[in-house]
Amino acid sequence: MKTLIHNIAVLATPVGQKAACGMSQGEINILHDAYILLEDDRILEVGEGSAPSVGPEIQRIDACGRLVTPGLVDAHTHLVFGGWREHELALKRRGVPYLEILAQGGGILSTVKMTREATEEELVEKASKVLKEMLALGVTTCEAKSGYGLDEATELKQLRAIRELGKRQPVELVPTYLGAHAVPKEYKEDREAYMELMEALLPKIAEEKLAEFCDVFCETGVFTPDESERILLAAQKHGLRSKIHSDEIDAIGGTNVAGKIRAASAEHLIAITPEGISALAEGGTVAVLLPATSFYLNKPYAPARAMIEAGVPVALASDFNPGSCPGFNLQLVMNLGCWKVNMSPEEVLTAVTLNAAAACGRAERIGSVEAGKQADLVIWDAPNLEYIFYRFGENLANTVIKNGKIQYTKG
Repeated sequence: MKTLIHNIAVLATPVGQKAACGMSQGEINILHDAYILLEDDRILEVGEGSAPSVGPEIQRIDACGRLVTPGLVDAHTHLVFGGWREHELALKRRGVPYLEILAQGGGILSTVKMTREATEEELVEKASKVLKEMLALGVTTCEAKSGYGLDEATELKQLRAIRELGKRQPVELVPTYLGAHAVPKEYKEDREAYMELMEALLPKIAEEKLAEFCDVFCETGVFTPDESERILLAAQKHGLRSKIHSDEIDAIGGTNVAGKIRAASAEHLIAITPEGISALAEGGTVAVLLPATSFYLNKPYAPARAMIEAGVPVALASDFNPGSCPGFNLQLVMNLGCWKVNMSPEEVLTAVTLNAAAACGRAERIGSVEAGKQADLVIWDAPNLEYIFYRFGENLANTVIKNGKIQYTKG
């Protein structure tokens, strides 16, 4: 079935099938008076001016003089978890460091307890509500990590919940195994045993095809660079590509590991050093920055300009999780990217579409509006790209299309 989207005031999109870096991150295509012709779930043709002649049997979508962009890609979330952590608010407001909260049994370990207690169906139902709202905000693809189990049964439960969520709703999910998110209290005296447990899960995850990526939290008091590299290399042997949480609090070498093993992405990067930036550039690794976490914790923002100038492809993501960023509004992240991270609107658009898709291993088929790519699109309540950065605090997504089908429209 063919569908014609016409009367588009402005079509804004990056181009290509790999992450954009350096000056090219801000070099996007802007088409005026545009149209998009779809066939089933694919983009058939994109152009300016008069739309191609089509018969009455073809579905038409009138963009009503609005802006159209690719569907948004959230490249870093902790989507599936039990409970919340609002009780930590007072501690954070007093400036208690995260690692101290973690040492007291809070932080990740608090969520681990609630996630272990939740059933798979409870996890699915909770995350389903979040995904419905994310879709309404323009998100058509979402990376989702495990990491709140820290034991065999719960890590597998989280990953199976992600798989089930992918069947029940339209947002495309990218599953990531994050067993090395923290060392649970029952293994505090035997880290090696926990490392072996996390590695022992890899064949099961690969056999059930429960994850595409493996991630590690490389940070002071959590996992060292050597431990992180060991886990990620073991995961690669089972077909899982690498991601790494690094330089969120201290630059202890995780970003260098990311570049060395050519990880798909390194994420957080608030404390990144010039050496770490060079490692990412040399490794072709996407830097996934999480400005909403900096905003929520009142921390510095990652140095995006230095990364872009060094040729590192930069993506932006929500970091939705119950502790350091209990929010999933990627439109707010886009605003922060422009106003706090000092990226241009064009660079931000690339960061939440093509580069985010690259961080998720999908740049060849999503992340831009081009012939042959998947028809994931957002029609905005905006006349141009600048408008969605000028405005903030409300949902500006009017219509969201996933795989060629309208999945959300404002009532």
